[in-house]
Amino acid sequence: LDCRRMRLLLGLALVLIGCLCEAVIHTSRAAHRRACPARMGASSSLASLLFDCDGVLADTERDGHRVSFNQVFTEKGFDFAWGVEEYGRLCEVGGGKERMTAYFNANGWPAGYGAPTTEEVLKGLPVDPARLELVKRMHMRKTAIFQELVASGVVPLRSGVLRLVDQAIDSAVPIAVCSTSNEAAVRTLVQTLMGEQRYSAFRFFCGDAVPRKKPAPDVYLLAAASLNVEPKACVVIEDSGIGLQAAKAAGMTCLVTTSTYTGAEDFATADRVVAELGDSDATESIDLADLEAMLAA
Repeated sequence: LDCRRMRLLLGLALVLIGCLCEAVIHTSRAAHRRACPARMGASSSLASLLFDCDGVLADTERDGHRVSFNQVFTEKGFDFAWGVEEYGRLCEVGGGKERMTAYFNANGWPAGYGAPTTEEVLKGLPVDPARLELVKRMHMRKTAIFQELVASGVVPLRSGVLRLVDQAIDSAVPIAVCSTSNEAAVRTLVQTLMGEQRYSAFRFFCGDAVPRKKPAPDVYLLAAASLNVEPKACVVIEDSGIGLQAAKAAGMTCLVTTSTYTGAEDFATADRVVAELGDSDATESIDLADLEAMLAA
């Protein structure tokens, strides 16, 4: 009799334990659904969302890159600095090393670099070894200074960026940054200003990842190939004329968000032009649905 009672009690205990486990699992799943409602079955017609960095994610050119370049010039003992308006004109040249090369070719090279082995320039960079080494070293130092500025919080994200990034992640849309800037600098900006979780969702196609920089379409075509998506199914967010040219040459839909230096540029070929992505309470804000509508138009 005692053995039967023991077996009965053991059986009842096992049933109770099973019920408790099922309740815990159900509660956990319900909590997950409440925490991540947008991920449950969300989808999008976008194959990929590709962001430029400077001027799109953050308005970095005037108060980030320009300041960093000028600090390098000071450290090198040069007697010039790039003013706000002058730097705006220099931004028409894609790439930091290329930008310095264009400036020195137009205004004269620093002392010690005035008698090169050749004046030839290849893909925007000097062929002369000494000049090439100079711009490479200066750009490396400038990148380090820029990363310090970003980490200090001097350069904030533009409005609406986090909201749109979150919508893309929640809808399982692959996201990437396609920039002429140094990859380390771009990664630092995204990781510092967006957080580790969002950072881990991004792919990066930056700097010298392609031989031809914007306005050539190479970086966007590389992104599409790497993500295994059709260019025509991608949406690019750019802020400059050369970026727009690159996106359209790649056969992609392009939204332009104008920035400090680009408001007066010609964006006639853009699919849409806005002042900013905008926060949810703004008069005009861009959502993933707006990008899908642009793609379908």
